[in-house]
Amino acid sequence: MCADHKGHPYTAHKDDLLRRLRRIEGQVRGVQRMIEDDRYCVDILVQISAIKSALHQVGLSVLDAHTRGCVADALANRQQGEEKIDELMDVIRQFTRS
Repeated sequence: MCADHKGHPYTAHKDDLLRRLRRIEGQVRGVQRMIEDDRYCVDILVQISAIKSALHQVGLSVLDAHTRGCVADALANRQQGEEKIDELMDVIRQFTRS
């Protein structure tokens, strides 16, 4: 949790994030069915690409909320600002790895 939040910054968008994750979960189940049904490789790969993109968008949304919430609050209140920036940079490096 951030210093001045009664939850995490993404909480304001929680319903949207959960809806998107449920949709991704359905897409993954769809790929499982495609493999069970011996569907064409390219069709499966296209669906996997769509899942990766959708999951990446969810991650970007959480990253945005963290930056604008936790990191901004730490800097504004001069509380562990450097630590929050280091943490943010570490997570960005991890998030952008392929």
